[in-house]
Amino acid sequence: MINSYSPLCDGFCLDMSIGTELDLPSERDTVLTFFERIKKQFPAMGNFHRRDNGDFSLSEDRHGERYRWVALEIDRICSACADPTDLDDAYNLHSLVLEIAPYMLGLSPLDVSWLDIIFTMDFDYKGNHNEVIADVFFNSTAFNSIIDLPGAKAMGCSPTLLVALSDDCRLQARIGIASRTTVYDVRNQNYKADEPISLYCTIRRYPDPDTNFDIAGSFGEQSRIAHQLMDERIIPNFVKPLTNAIAQRR
Repeated sequence: MINSYSPLCDGFCLDMSIGTELDLPSERDTVLTFFERIKKQFPAMGNFHRRDNGDFSLSEDRHGERYRWVALEIDRICSACADPTDLDDAYNLHSLVLEIAPYMLGLSPLDVSWLDIIFTMDFDYKGNHNEVIADVFFNSTAFNSIIDLPGAKAMGCSPTLLVALSDDCRLQARIGIASRTTVYDVRNQNYKADEPISLYCTIRRYPDPDTNFDIAGSFGEQSRIAHQLMDERIIPNFVKPLTNAIAQRR
């Protein structure tokens, strides 16, 4: 298993997200106790905010691109680690959230609607993202017969694939490549250097209502699947062709 995916891209983030059926607690004492417990283990996470929509977040200062954060939303708990030098840095945070959420937020396996593990890789490119994505992923497909029309320019190319990884379709993988180039950018040839092409790899589990959902166990299984998918399929078939195409255009 690769120790960190950060050297393979211009930005990497490992997220965990838990969706709930019921609203999560928003009382002052409960919220503060939850975040204080996180800060106790990760002292640098000292930026606490209540957003305009009522969500709460705790984060580190951004020293470069490397930082952690946890968000408590109405019906979702999120934790993330950007550009970790070691993937254990991210997993330690996610594991802590999973450990304390049942006791401090009343999270029950019955309440979980889904659990996500998300790997995000960003690739800097000042140009038409859509053209790069189309060239890498559609060059040998039927779509290229349209892109290859005289004077044609790819303007909306953010492919996504969702596949079931289990017979009951409750375990899923979603792979997506996102362009941030707009029609305005293409029309005016005004491309932004600070908006990257992003690649997402999400492993989602929907609990089986016939069994007691093992949140921690599913998290471990989903993480293993995500790493295997990244190492064996995403890196050689998505990341390397994409970085090569970007390098040829610079």
